[in-house]
Amino acid sequence: MSASGQLRPVPRRSTAELIADQLRSAIMYGSLSPGDQLGEADLAGRLGVSRGPLREAMQRLVQEGLLRSERHRGLFVRELTPDDVRDVYTARLAVERTACELIIRGNRGEAVARLTPALERLAEAARSHDRDLMSDADQAFHQTLVSCAGNSRLERMAQTLLVETRMCLTAMQETYPEPDELLQEHRRILDAIVDGAEDRLLELIEEHMIDTVDRINAERPTPDSPEG
Repeated sequence: MSASGQLRPVPRRSTAELIADQLRSAIMYGSLSPGDQLGEADLAGRLGVSRGPLREAMQRLVQEGLLRSERHRGLFVRELTPDDVRDVYTARLAVERTACELIIRGNRGEAVARLTPALERLAEAARSHDRDLMSDADQAFHQTLVSCAGNSRLERMAQTLLVETRMCLTAMQETYPEPDELLQEHRRILDAIVDGAEDRLLELIEEHMIDTVDRINAERPTPDSPEG
């Protein structure tokens, strides 16, 4: 297991934005888990900061929807419901389908050049069998895919989904595809781009998103089922 997302001391001169970056990363990688309560005194001590900028940082994450505030109780890391997971991947599908269409119709050469090393990094992560590294490489592949479309607005839309996507992938650790399966899934996406096969590419992207949602939500207890 890699140390990604672990909290570490922040220099005393750091800003609320830098503190927010650390908290965001901790939420992304599960160091701060869904449902965890954030205590000001504890976090201020762990990060080596005063409570003023810490409060400002936490309010930023409330506005981003990563933390929720309960009156008289405090701040908690927001849990992603099955509907939240589905919404995240529905939004990702809309973004990545459009990106794929733009790539096929004009930026295939750049996409192949940039996605080939991204796939190689995914292969390296798969060989390590480190779930965090695999998740990071998986997400980096898809971020590169969107970037290759050459549309800054699509990139910004993908960026807004970054933390929630990584939270979803962290939740999927027990049901994550086997390394070879994950690698082949992304290799088929790249092959479709190489071949200029738009219909096949769009079908693969949709299957990837649907399969991920099913894997994550299959592990979550329904309201009528016992937890644990």
